[in-house]
Amino acid sequence: MSFVDRAKIVIKSGDGGDGCSSFHREKFVQRGGPDGGDGGNGGNVVLFADAGMNTLLDFKFARFYRAQNGESGRSKLQRGKNGDDLVIKVPVGTIVKDISSGKIIADMNVSGKTRIVLHGGRGGKGNARFATPTKQSPKFSQPGQKTLEHEIELELKTIADVGLIGLPNVGKSTILSVLTNAKPKIANYHFTTLTPNLGVVKRYDSSFVLADIPGLIEGAADGAGLGHDFLRHIERTRMLVHVLDISGSEGRNPVDDYRRINSELEKYSKRLAQLPQIIAANKMDITGADENLELLKKEVENDGVKVFPVSAAAVKGFDALLDEIIKTLAALPKVYEFEEEDMPERTKYEPGFEIAMDGDVFVVSGGSVDYILDTTYADDEISMRRFQQYLIKEGIIDALRKKGANETSTVRMGEWEFDFIE
Repeated sequence: MSFVDRAKIVIKSGDGGDGCSSFHREKFVQRGGPDGGDGGNGGNVVLFADAGMNTLLDFKFARFYRAQNGESGRSKLQRGKNGDDLVIKVPVGTIVKDISSGKIIADMNVSGKTRIVLHGGRGGKGNARFATPTKQSPKFSQPGQKTLEHEIELELKTIADVGLIGLPNVGKSTILSVLTNAKPKIANYHFTTLTPNLGVVKRYDSSFVLADIPGLIEGAADGAGLGHDFLRHIERTRMLVHVLDISGSEGRNPVDDYRRINSELEKYSKRLAQLPQIIAANKMDITGADENLELLKKEVENDGVKVFPVSAAAVKGFDALLDEIIKTLAALPKVYEFEEEDMPERTKYEPGFEIAMDGDVFVVSGGSVDYILDTTYADDEISMRRFQQYLIKEGIIDALRKKGANETSTVRMGEWEFDFIE
């Protein structure tokens, strides 16, 4: 299965059903009262953290996700059915961002977690709701609330307690295979690992999840290589094990390697740079490793970072390393959780309006205008009187006057065009 850890999709909650405009009719009752029912509410968009998923691959083939609309109201005061919710399953560890605002709207960090990210539109009121002692036969009803689409980004961040970091080919995958039952691809060339590998480490009565993060290179924080794709997977970890090739077998200096990787962490995220870190000095079975080990210990002494000599090839030195990891984890909070914010939801009838000129014509548009146009019946006197009162109440008449409209001016709202009257 292809591993995909980032995807953009478009979501939309269901529109509210329109209210019904009807009048009671039956034999011997010629002029019954209004009996139009309310529309049903639209369905919500709900996220669900599914432990059975481990990739966002499905979202590369399906981009649009829309909840069901509410049904319109019917005569005899029958309310429309609510639209069904749309449940979108995502892997555990997925962060969901609203692209327009940049807000994190969901952190699906626990298996089985659900979160409503978009609420369905409210159903419109039927004309029976508008009947009063002075308006006994209203012909108008309320349209359902029409929702708008939102583009969101899904970003999978591996959930692990401990992250193995280091340059390519330093032995991270081999260490993972030694400490866990994981079987990562291992070969003697750079970037053998192209996706995070997870394994569970058991030590006496304790256990923790260990992640082998693909090898970092200089410039990773700026996106060099697959830097951003790799670094996001250690953002949730509670601590880091920095694996170094202490033998310098590829002609590199272990001390320089240590500084380079920490520099990339600092550039990418202050939080990552501040995570507890210990060093696994790997390849101690190779000639020259002992000398480099002493130089490394002196270099990191002031950083307060402990160094543990190990050999993944010979499976030696891991007891002390594991004991230190378990001791450190016991004093740390649980897996990092991102703060969630509510999605800034928008609807077709978002309050507000604007006035523009089309030649000599004053063009008024916006959510307030859409609402009154959709709820006004031109052939009904009561409805037209309500239309005029609404224009005054919303400040549209005053705004037109300030723009220079007078009794010789023409005003256009949607497909309606009429003379401006004081």
